[in-house]
This record gives sequence, C-alpha cells and structure tokens, in this order.
Amino acid sequence: MSEETTAPSQSKKPEDLDFNDVEALSRHVTDTGKILPRRITGLTALQQRRVTKAIKRARNLLLMK
Repeated sequence: MSEETTAPSQSKKPEDLDFNDVEALSRHVTDTGKILPRRITGLTALQQRRVTKAIKRARNLLLMK
C-alpha cells in the first residue's frame, strides 16, 4: 500500500553528517534550496532533525545556499 523510499545518502548515516560536509547535505536539498521532507528521504524523525540542523548551520556559515 505505501511506497518504500530510500534515503538519498546510503553511504553515510545522517547521524554522522556534519555541517562541513556540503556534498552530503546537498543530497537532502532540492535544486531551489528547500529541505526534502521525510516522506521523500525515508529518514526517521530524529535523523531528519539532525540533517535539518546541519543544513541550517551550513547555510548560516555561507557554506550552502
């Protein structure tokens, strides 16, 4: 009934993502800069919060747009 989705980055766990790893974080962001939702990425709520926090930190430091 429900579609199974996979996370964009299977090689690196979301817990291990750092705001300095812009390449890995960009897999969780659309072309327009919006953060992908959980239903697309397939992350748990905790993983999504960590990825979101890392993306926002990278944006504040002008590492990402």
